[in-house]
Amino acid sequence: MANRILLVNGPNLNLLGTREPHIYGSESLADVEASARTAAAAFEWEVDAVQSNHEGELIDAIHAARDTAVGIVINAGAYTHTSIAIRDALVAVGLPVVEVHLSNVHAREEFRSHSYISPIAACVIVGAGVQGYEFAVARLARIRAQSV
Repeated sequence: MANRILLVNGPNLNLLGTREPHIYGSESLADVEASARTAAAAFEWEVDAVQSNHEGELIDAIHAARDTAVGIVINAGAYTHTSIAIRDALVAVGLPVVEVHLSNVHAREEFRSHSYISPIAACVIVGAGVQGYEFAVARLARIRAQSV
């Protein structure tokens, strides 16, 4: 297995840079992916990135990572708060998971404080903007190093 991680971005994250920049910032999804790739390169990892507005596509990508990745960094967007199916897929593949959110979800609407992913994630990073993805990759590398 190559040193690869799966970077999952859920619904509406394709609109980064133009969608509510006062909340999500002005950086695009391409910027997020580039930041994660730069961080991963420091650990000699490659990044497979997927973004979809469709739950099943995200689940298929998570399932495929079982045979190709050493871990998953996920910003499931609104599916964080609604998708037991994505949570179950993450558990099923048995890879370490780091959950990321650009904004501080706990300082926003009450429904955003609940996550189906957090209880099964090794780490949760919120409110650090795009830098949160860099933190997530570094944390995943530390988790992997401790498990070897």
